[in-house]
Amino acid sequence: MAPLLLFLFWSATSTDPSALVGGSVHDAQSGEALARVTVQLVESGARVETDSEGQFRMPAIPPGRYKLVVSSVGYRLLEKQIELKADDVLHLDLAISPEALQHKDTVEVHADPFDLEESHGPTAFTLSGTEAKNLASVLADDPMRALQSAPGVAGNDDFDSRFTLHGAPYDQLGLYLDGILLHEPFHTVQGEGPSGSTAVFNGDMVATMTVQSEGYGPQYENRTAGVIDIESREGSTDRIHVRASASVPDAGLLAEGPFGKNHKGSWLVSARKSYLQYFLKNLSQDMPSMAFGFADTQAQFNYALTRSNSFSLKLIDGTSELNRSSGASALGLNAAEFARYHYTLLNLSWQFTPNHSFVMKTGAAFTEERYDNTNILSQPLGYGYYGEWVAKSDATWSWSDGAPLQFGGVVRPTHGSGFANYYYDATDLTATNWYRGGATYGGGYARQSFTRLAKRLTLSMGGRWDTVTANHLATLSPQASLAYTPWEGGRFSFAWGRYAQFPDIESFYAENGSTRLLPATAEHFAPTFEQRLGNQTRIRVEAFERKDRNLLFQPLMDARLIDGAIYPDFFQSPIMNTLSATTKGAEVFIQKRTVNGWTGWASYTYAHSESYDSLTLIHFPSDEDQRHTFNGYLSYRLRPSINLSGKFSYGSGFPVPGFFTLLDGTYYLGSERNTVRLPAYQRLDIRMNKSKTLKHGKMTLFVEVVNVLDHANYRFDSYNGYDAVTKQAYISLSEMFPILPSAGVTFEF
Repeated sequence: MAPLLLFLFWSATSTDPSALVGGSVHDAQSGEALARVTVQLVESGARVETDSEGQFRMPAIPPGRYKLVVSSVGYRLLEKQIELKADDVLHLDLAISPEALQHKDTVEVHADPFDLEESHGPTAFTLSGTEAKNLASVLADDPMRALQSAPGVAGNDDFDSRFTLHGAPYDQLGLYLDGILLHEPFHTVQGEGPSGSTAVFNGDMVATMTVQSEGYGPQYENRTAGVIDIESREGSTDRIHVRASASVPDAGLLAEGPFGKNHKGSWLVSARKSYLQYFLKNLSQDMPSMAFGFADTQAQFNYALTRSNSFSLKLIDGTSELNRSSGASALGLNAAEFARYHYTLLNLSWQFTPNHSFVMKTGAAFTEERYDNTNILSQPLGYGYYGEWVAKSDATWSWSDGAPLQFGGVVRPTHGSGFANYYYDATDLTATNWYRGGATYGGGYARQSFTRLAKRLTLSMGGRWDTVTANHLATLSPQASLAYTPWEGGRFSFAWGRYAQFPDIESFYAENGSTRLLPATAEHFAPTFEQRLGNQTRIRVEAFERKDRNLLFQPLMDARLIDGAIYPDFFQSPIMNTLSATTKGAEVFIQKRTVNGWTGWASYTYAHSESYDSLTLIHFPSDEDQRHTFNGYLSYRLRPSINLSGKFSYGSGFPVPGFFTLLDGTYYLGSERNTVRLPAYQRLDIRMNKSKTLKHGKMTLFVEVVNVLDHANYRFDSYNGYDAVTKQAYISLSEMFPILPSAGVTFEF
């Protein structure tokens, strides 16, 4: 109101025939006023910066037509044509969108900064598009790497975008992209021992990413330890936007815009090409299997046929390739000279919203994955194929105020085949593994929620039913949660649930697998407390317990000492359901989210995971048992054109998997499993984003330094056998990134 009164006063007292332009700038997603934003009238040269309340004022502007440009680092450029007449007093309410979101020129949502977590569940943690972009790293612009800084996540491998969560391996976590459970959506070298990986989907097309540990909802199928829920954004509906980027490891192009009558639809297309193979060859000569390159494309089309019917079509296609022909003379018969991997995902969905109380989303998807590896004699080392069709439907019916009913179902016919060869010499071949088979996974769920006591109490109850045709077994997974708000800003939550995960195709049909394998199950307990400290800051404390049963394990595979004698390796050990695990721990984090000032979080997680094998009767720390994990992230928009950010991770170290002891720096076979641990992991990265407004667009420069403290971090690569006389075990560890600068640039038009 004050700026408007000031304008009226100026208009009444001024005799100058010039005009006055002023107004406010807001974040289009949250509605929060934006400070430190540049507003300029190009033709006049007038240029101002918004104040702490997002207000700006440009007096004494001559009459005429002008292009008004609003710019800030991390936000899309806003251009608007205005016409001024003598004595005009023009007040503008402007909204600009974060770079990673759909372009909007009006404020549509005045959301609580943590609303997304509340809609997902008590343990959910969501990264906004801006946070994900800053955390993805210039070196590997990978949205999955952004998640490695989330509370409870342990990503102690610089080369791998996969991670562990609360003591659970990645293969117990479900990665969902727009509601579809993905199998292996990573550029990587399959079947070639330790390698690197990066996600096949482009971070510039991601709207939000949410990590949920214990107590997630029944709409997520076939995973027992956690969920990674990723939603892609739609293309812009105002005009065509183009973004070109180049950095040390890759280059990319993204274009988006409207289509259809009245701009009812939008399209978005991106393409990337990696030069990672050249970079990694120079960085790490002792890890050639990571020196792969990749290329991918991603396209998305959305169209609103009517107010109640909308459609979307999404496509991802990517290839990865390893070529070590230049160093073939140093390769053995069982090392890949060439390795190829191809990934395709097609997803068609329809959303039906006949009224405000009912919404249904139905879709069909197809996934295909292929890889093949050959050695220096062009002999096959390995091959794999995975194909999957998905038919899925989810609905929410608010049949009464505060009582939504969610329900849905999924059918997933799958097929897979593959083999792995081992050569003793050029003519002596041993097939170490082969499989071929198919199975259909299916299931359904329902959950009823009630909100009462003036929205202070929410109770949810539901569950899943799932089955698979490979063994015709079925599981029932009940779940329940309770949330209570005793005072403003404070909330107690409790989630309990049972979850099930069926074996994959390879485990069912491998030579050492079986169609009689049981589904793994997990029981979750997760009490949490969250307290708001104002609208923009919160602190959350969580305790958790997860009891895993019927986990897949090869109990006789690893060499060990029994009563001082060597029990040898048995690589064809049968896959069995003999493993169980209990994980207990606690987590605390504090987070501030604002478009002005410092934003970020700091988290500490204690987790202890203990496993038990019912065949050999041994207890041992689980392979992912990292007791202490700390993750932190801070970001600050210093000026309209400069943003500074940094992230820090610490992990106390995972076990070296196997029966080993360590004496004076040398590994020996031992009688107990997982007693030796990797050194602690520690990494600090800093980043600066610098933007500049151009005549027809904007340029942003990204500068980053990885591992600023130059801490030596290691990962376990492989176990390479033992000496039968001395009992010495041969273990390969590799050092990860040293202190490493990188840079990139983006042009937007």
